Amino acid sequence: MTETEPFELARPVPEAAELVVDLEGYEGPIDVLLNLAREQKVDLTKISILRLADQYLAFITAARNLQLEIAADYLVMAAWLAYLKSRLLLPEPPGPDEPSGEELAAALTHQLQRLQAMQEAGVRLMARPQLGRDVFPRGAPEGLPQILIPVYDLSLYELLKAYGDGRQRREGAVLHIEAPELYSMDDALQRLQRLLGRTPEWRMLMSFLPPALSGSLVWRSAVAATFAASLELAREGKLHLRQDIPFGPIYIRSPPERP
Repeated sequence: MTETEPFELARPVPEAAELVVDLEGYEGPIDVLLNLAREQKVDLTKISILRLADQYLAFITAARNLQLEIAADYLVMAAWLAYLKSRLLLPEPPGPDEPSGEELAAALTHQLQRLQAMQEAGVRLMARPQLGRDVFPRGAPEGLPQILIPVYDLSLYELLKAYGDGRQRREGAVLHIEAPELYSMDDALQRLQRLLGRTPEWRMLMSFLPPALSGSLVWRSAVAATFAASLELAREGKLHLRQDIPFGPIYIRSPPERP
């Protein structure tokens, strides 16, 4: 613009190009209804549904006048509130499955109470101290000491088996049981054959046991071996056996010499 050009007033901005800013931040028609209900400054259970419907319809009209794009659910809620207002002003006998106007109003009030309770809970939750903003963790966290206490729930057999398996893995030795010292039948035969040639008279079988036997097991084996040897020699005719009473002592002697 030069100095010779006349000054021109600013042209009016077309209505369609006006900037409209909405700072309410509504998240849906129920959120709008809750804000309008709070404007009545009464308890949600005592709000006027008729006045709330008029407030919402006025909000929809104002939004249209501002040439805002209104979502379909806002319009559906406006239609439903108009229907609810007509039911409350001009009650008609409801159908068999259709709720009354008072029931519809109570259901709307319950939804508003639920939305208010959720919003208040969200405000309380966001007001709590947050990690990284209000509180900060320690730079070098310390680990807690752990004390391990073993608990065994096993039977006596399982404990002994586990102990035996551990000993076997550590040692790996083979158990060798030494043969016990017993008096054999061959020793008894040799002793009787050596002594019977000099025994022409009856003598007790127990007197032919070897002297100085150590241990009861060796003594019992010597008795059994000497008795079995005497039976074998009696079968061969090399000695005579005699027993006067049942379970009485056994006598032996050499057979008489033949002429």
